[in-house]
Amino acid sequence: MKSDIEIAREVQLEPIQAIADKINIKPDQVEQYGKYKAKISGIPYDDQMNKCNLILVTATTPNKSGSGKTTTSVALAQGLNKIGKKAIVALREPSLGPVFGMKGGAAGGGYSQVLPMEDINLHFTGDFHAITSANNTLAALIDNYQYFNRTSTKGLKQILWRRVLDVNDRSLRYILSGLHGSSNGIPTETGFDITPASEIMAIFCLSTSLEDLRKRIENILVGYTYDGAPFFVKDLGVAGAIVTLLKDAFQPNLVQTIEGGAAFIHGGPFANIAHGCNSIMATKAAMQYGEYAITEAGFGSDLGGEKFLNIKCRTAGIAPKASVLVTTTQSIKLHGKVDEKLIKQPNMDGLKAGIKNVERHIESLQNFGQTVILALNKFGFDTEEEIQFIENWCKEKGAHFAINEGFAKGGDGAADLARKVVEIVENYPSKPIVHTYELNEPIEDKIKKIVTKVYKGSSVSYGKNAKTALKKIKELGGDLLPVCIAKTQFSFTDNAALVGAAEGFNIHIENLVLNHGAGFVVAVAGEIMRMPGLPKEPAANIIDLVNGEIVNLS
Repeated sequence: MKSDIEIAREVQLEPIQAIADKINIKPDQVEQYGKYKAKISGIPYDDQMNKCNLILVTATTPNKSGSGKTTTSVALAQGLNKIGKKAIVALREPSLGPVFGMKGGAAGGGYSQVLPMEDINLHFTGDFHAITSANNTLAALIDNYQYFNRTSTKGLKQILWRRVLDVNDRSLRYILSGLHGSSNGIPTETGFDITPASEIMAIFCLSTSLEDLRKRIENILVGYTYDGAPFFVKDLGVAGAIVTLLKDAFQPNLVQTIEGGAAFIHGGPFANIAHGCNSIMATKAAMQYGEYAITEAGFGSDLGGEKFLNIKCRTAGIAPKASVLVTTTQSIKLHGKVDEKLIKQPNMDGLKAGIKNVERHIESLQNFGQTVILALNKFGFDTEEEIQFIENWCKEKGAHFAINEGFAKGGDGAADLARKVVEIVENYPSKPIVHTYELNEPIEDKIKKIVTKVYKGSSVSYGKNAKTALKKIKELGGDLLPVCIAKTQFSFTDNAALVGAAEGFNIHIENLVLNHGAGFVVAVAGEIMRMPGLPKEPAANIIDLVNGEIVNLS
């Protein structure tokens, strides 16, 4: 089969205005960025949005084989359009770090992609650059304040804000700044995170208007004064400047699927260190203009899925009509501890052992009140015996089942999955979300409920830093905020090596971080890198520009 970029290049793209016309976006709302992508302004977000059927796409615990969640999201939207429904997909923007690192791009794959894939995977419309600039301008303004108040009682005893770059660069995790004389600032131990880990990225994706964006930026906690008082952006008086840098980026981006369907792509927080969902603005745009809106949440349902339902849906006032859980036979076998070299071969024992991981995700989503469809991304080596086993097993677990072949066949390959989604939406009453915790519960109770109800752990322990931070967060009213647990994506536990469906374990919280502007408390479990490193053989080694065309971008 041809590579993703080869398939993408063979598609005759429609002008972006034609895509906008299909979903009744007016020409004066379209600000074009070239021929095939645009920012959309003036979206009404009226009662029409509430008539849309929102579908969440999430996945089983990721591993080396992958599951194809973004590809399935795009395929489902294409499949729904194929069977006569008006469907729009809403996705996150890719980060340059993984694109040039190990994971690659995030525009789907095969015949289920969003286009133009090179632009989307690289600089796109400049949103990540705007967020990076906003974050680092704030860092510079904080340092400038500190420089001119260094001999005053107005100075800051502790600065919490760090700089960001959208690259994987382990050398920047911890640095010394302000060296080489007093005219160059105050020597400070600091560091860089990757742009998707910035609180401004989280704020960007959880804001519902420019006014809300400004209010959240004002509420960012940047440090503490010498007398122990919290110091916010509003105390610095620069929220207006930061919002100005984000003004254009804040409008959702419109592109198209490989089959000419509309797609909104906007924002991109990671799900292992943030909430892992595209912007509320983009999701609501898909709901405003579509009969069906398909959106994904990063990594497994225990990370992006849980945060989508407990954080994003609470903030946005939305709820999915159903959840699609994506997996593959290879992924299941890896969770059944089958050797990586053998996962393409039939192995019913490995499949039966690994399906416990699928069961955990189904139970979790059902506990949220969701009707679940297991979407099996089918490969040529999958046997009928394996597929039939999974389908029969789903029936026993009260879940629905559908095969997806969108990677190889586009919308036609996802038509059965699309019909299953429509069947559920039309025949099963939608239920309100059953949240894991109530907002008025103590932070410790919220964390424990996530650990015990979603991960199936038994206990939570706290390190010294976490205990100290907890006291400060409570003093600032953080008890009323939702919790965002930052942990490995490869396991329900805080140990990446424990694959499958571990039970009865302890989650150790190393630290707690108050993202006061974003509106949640981050609980850091285990060793979580907010600035990833590059692998020994990064994708950058093969990405190239040949005769004016990008090659080996995936």
